[in-house]
Amino acid sequence: MHTGQEMSIRAWRKSSHSNMNGGECVEVGEGVPGLVPVRDSKTPHGPTLGFPRAAWISFVTTLKSADDHPR
Repeated sequence: MHTGQEMSIRAWRKSSHSNMNGGECVEVGEGVPGLVPVRDSKTPHGPTLGFPRAAWISFVTTLKSADDHPR
């Protein structure tokens, strides 16, 4: 994991499923080779976490799979 000080993020985006009323959202950054920066949208100048791209893809794939098979 890396901190935001080590990353130069070009742009941030929220999920299309995010609450547009300022709810609990995370943003994902773009432009960092091999990493996916993640931050809390309510504190854009707060901490940023960087996850290895392969780990992030696995995480998102698992979440999408869970949507297809609700309990």
